[in-house]
Amino acid sequence: MDFKDEVKQLGLRTEKMIPQIQTEEATKNALIMPFIKLLGYDVFDPFEVNPEFVADIGIKKGEKVDYAIMKDGEPIIIIECKHHLEKLDPHNSQLFRYFHVCKAKFGLLSNGVQYRFYTDLNDTNKMDEKPFFEFNIAEIKDNQIEELKKFHKSYFDIENISNTASDLKYTHELKALITSELKDPTAIFVKHFANQVYQGKLTEKILSQFTELVKRSSNQVLNDAITHRLKSALGKEEANSQQIEEKVTNEPVMATETGIVTTEEELEGYHIVKAILRKTVDVKRIVARDVQSYFGILLDDNNRKPICRLYFNSNNKKSIGIFGEGKLETKYDLESLDDIYAYSKELEVAVSNYLG
Repeated sequence: MDFKDEVKQLGLRTEKMIPQIQTEEATKNALIMPFIKLLGYDVFDPFEVNPEFVADIGIKKGEKVDYAIMKDGEPIIIIECKHHLEKLDPHNSQLFRYFHVCKAKFGLLSNGVQYRFYTDLNDTNKMDEKPFFEFNIAEIKDNQIEELKKFHKSYFDIENISNTASDLKYTHELKALITSELKDPTAIFVKHFANQVYQGKLTEKILSQFTELVKRSSNQVLNDAITHRLKSALGKEEANSQQIEEKVTNEPVMATETGIVTTEEELEGYHIVKAILRKTVDVKRIVARDVQSYFGILLDDNNRKPICRLYFNSNNKKSIGIFGEGKLETKYDLESLDDIYAYSKELEVAVSNYLG
């Protein structure tokens, strides 16, 4: 499972678990610790993830931040956690104080659902009031996953993240501003467009009229853009489907002896075997040969590398013969095609014998 799939899975898991989580400590254990683990850090190794990290603030001693992700004995990310029902806005000041007195370059404030990343874009060693990157784990978008990946232990690079942090912050703020203007345009926004199309004086009455026109025009532009993208996507999908259909039609999937009829059940059994073995070997190497007495499945289209044989032609009885050590074939009766999955291990061993 790649990083994107793991993030999506955590998002689904978070939605399911929230009703059962009653405390802040449970939020940490059930939601935030798995998130830290997702980033590649060992939550049980204090040299990597230091819980209750001490961040003394002035005369206040023993002040602790919930977690600090460590590198070479120094914190690189400090994490402050809250109950999943709490709003994060009132708590960034607490993270601000911790950030000021430690060497971490990044701060993370989270309630297990919302994640907000902070740094010091405005003043060095002074955490910004606004996050440069934030997301909802249950609704995270693909482009946000790509940004999150930069915080993974395998890819973490302070300079790389810092270089993109400014763009992320201002892009987020601009998107929020544009969304607000499109929904409820301000006088400045309306005047910007009205001045370019209206030659007369912008009275209150004219501005009121243009406010509605700007709002309506913005909605039409957005709807047209969405319609265009949908049509484009559907066109590509149709083209891809046609290419796949032509490929299936024009390219033989197996070799057969003259006069042999390959049944749909045999083909379905072949696809089940390929599905089972896709993690063991490239499925392009798994080739079928249909002969008079059985339907053979080989590795590398080589008769000396038989994987299994499907026997589906005898009195409606079905069986599969799988080749084990020394290429000895063992037959197993099948009630249905789904029974092939019960012999996944034997099929994997059959292929592994040829792979050394």
